[in-house]
Amino acid sequence: MQNFTTRDLHQIDASFKHGKMLKLFLLGFVIYTLGYTMSVTVSPIFIVCDLMRLFGIGLILISSISLISLRFENRYLKILYTFYLLWLFTVVLRGFTLNYEFIKNTLFDPGSGVFLYSVPLILLITKPPIFYKFIFFIALVLGVFYLIHIGLGAPEFLDNTDDSSRDRLEVFVKTLALPCGFLLMTFNYQPKKSRIIAFLVITAVFLFAVYRARRGLIFMSGSIFIFTFLIFIYLNKRKILLLIFSFLAGGLILGYAVTSLDIEDSKLLSKTIERGTEDTRSGVEDFYYADMQLKDWIIGRGMSGMVAAPIGIDVDSPTPGYRKGIETDYLNIILKGGIISLGLLLLIAIPAVIQGLFLSKNTLSKAAAFWIILWLISLYPSTVTTFTLNYILVWISIGICYSKSVRNMSDEVLKEYFLSR
Repeated sequence: MQNFTTRDLHQIDASFKHGKMLKLFLLGFVIYTLGYTMSVTVSPIFIVCDLMRLFGIGLILISSISLISLRFENRYLKILYTFYLLWLFTVVLRGFTLNYEFIKNTLFDPGSGVFLYSVPLILLITKPPIFYKFIFFIALVLGVFYLIHIGLGAPEFLDNTDDSSRDRLEVFVKTLALPCGFLLMTFNYQPKKSRIIAFLVITAVFLFAVYRARRGLIFMSGSIFIFTFLIFIYLNKRKILLLIFSFLAGGLILGYAVTSLDIEDSKLLSKTIERGTEDTRSGVEDFYYADMQLKDWIIGRGMSGMVAAPIGIDVDSPTPGYRKGIETDYLNIILKGGIISLGLLLLIAIPAVIQGLFLSKNTLSKAAAFWIILWLISLYPSTVTTFTLNYILVWISIGICYSKSVRNMSDEVLKEYFLSR
């Protein structure tokens, strides 16, 4: 196996013939993402948002043609991935209709549209080393836009009585903010400014999640900090003792604060504590279980599949009493593609985690494995399988973990490369 040097990585970048197309592809995705997030603001200009998404789609489709490669380093991944793509094609085919509203929604909705099912294709995109630099930069840009959104809309996001602002906050977090968590996990490859911005973004996510009592977001942002801490320990093995003492000291301070202060009266935490034991899902899940038949469990109901939810029925809905998805994402995957879809996905993701954590020599691979774990454990508390950088990073991470050449690169080489201009 070749031992790459920083010079080798720069030479690979220089010999890559489709650099402009790669930039157009990623630019198209950013434009599409910003068009979507602008469409869920308080006063959107829909024609501008729609045009942005259409333009973004155009750039993605045009540029991706020259970037596709069918080469795999891992035979197991090649076989499972091929089966998975073929199965996703049947899921889309079973849910596709030639209807204007359907086509518009499937193109413009990153949460349930056709582009959600195209995310695994990112595995086929040729990835020279500079690809990962671009991804880092895009995650940073989206994080800055998240800070802008919450800065401009702070009064509404701090209004606990406004459910619509709560939903918008979740969209901004999942679409713009969470990818900064990957920057935190790869902090040793990031310049100081990037680390500061990423930390501010994820901290803002955590604090707003606590204030608005969004348990899923608290869990995800908190997990990012935990995984980052574990990587920090890995990189600083000689300082483990100091870290343990620091952790114990922090625990003692936190314990003292909790016992000394009346936490129940805290405005920041009161709503979170109130919702901590509140069951908001079992009713919806009960209807899901009652409505699903054996065939549905096995193969799903297709991309447009719906499930009974006679709770808070909207009489103006074209399908009153039914909904197109469920917040428990692993059940949502089963709804659309059945246990076959979820099973193939797990058969691809779990071995990737094992290789990234235990068969790698750098923190890029370990961060990739942690990102896949974060996605897997987030399948219950939230919807994270969407056409966003958050989910795209899952498949990029899968590619990293299955690539023996990437896993065998040294941290010194990668750090020197990523921090070079």
